[in-house]
Amino acid sequence: MTTIRDVARHCGVSTATVSRALTGKDYIREELREKIRAAASELGYRPNLVARNLRSNRSTTIGLVVADVQNPYFTRICRAVEDEALRRGYAVFLCNTDEEPSKEDLYLRHLVDENVAGIILAPTGKTARSAAALNKLPMPLVIIDRPVPHATADTVLIDNAHACEELTRHLIAQGRQRITGLFGANSATGTARAEGFQHALQAAGLPDDPARRIFLAPREEDGYRTVCEILRSPDMPDAILVSNGLAAVGAYRALMESGVRCPEQVAFAAFDDAAWTSLVRPAVTVIEQPTYEIGTAAAELLAQRIDDPGRSQRRLVLRHRLIVRESCGSALNGAGRQQTEERS
Repeated sequence: MTTIRDVARHCGVSTATVSRALTGKDYIREELREKIRAAASELGYRPNLVARNLRSNRSTTIGLVVADVQNPYFTRICRAVEDEALRRGYAVFLCNTDEEPSKEDLYLRHLVDENVAGIILAPTGKTARSAAALNKLPMPLVIIDRPVPHATADTVLIDNAHACEELTRHLIAQGRQRITGLFGANSATGTARAEGFQHALQAAGLPDDPARRIFLAPREEDGYRTVCEILRSPDMPDAILVSNGLAAVGAYRALMESGVRCPEQVAFAAFDDAAWTSLVRPAVTVIEQPTYEIGTAAAELLAQRIDDPGRSQRRLVLRHRLIVRESCGSALNGAGRQQTEERS
């Protein structure tokens, strides 16, 4: 295995010079730096990051813990975190919890054992209800997607309740009065969106029937099965709102296969502006979430916290955007996205 001494011998310099050239530290003539980097690549030299981290007492890895990497919402967040982390010199460990608290606990313990520099976490519903375990983590933490009351961590999210309330109000404005909402089970996000849905119905004076708030696993097959059952019921709704992007895929497929006309008989609206939502006919009215911006902001806040552990806690709320298409009977674009920030 090629060592730093081999690279130094090849270039006729000291090992200290090679180290400075490869880490970007101290002044070195640019032509020498490029010569050393080229030699390292040619000889197949890879720095011992573990040893480097031990010497500097600083890890170059961060942990990213999300609910479901197959969900396009989290996929785009993961890409943004990786892009920003690499730009700042960090690698990313990706962990997938499937909304299971036991898996979340396992991964958090592993990340602590690995002494990562920091963690970005989309907490499970159980964790979102209690900050005790998170506040004991020995490294910086940024929470995304779901707020955790009393957590001593930076947070990046959207106002989920307000977003779902806005989407529900749009359906009501189109004359829909028997709206069924599908929400993620065991998820703080699903709970918040159900609350926004409920508030919009109450504000419009419409019946708030708990049977029309359905909680399901956030998977395509569950969305499909649930909508098939809804459409077979004697009290068929005149609109279906799905607050999870994966479940929306199955829900829309069930609606199209049923022969029910959309939007004439049943309007359809969902969260997440995935590619399919604008390609199908009728195109789907959605709440677009700023997923890439969430990931980028989370990585930025984590890097800042690593560099300055004592700085004030920050809470960044990014604004969603309502995109109105034909599935609700209208096709006007909603307002542009904004963002607000709270500091404590």
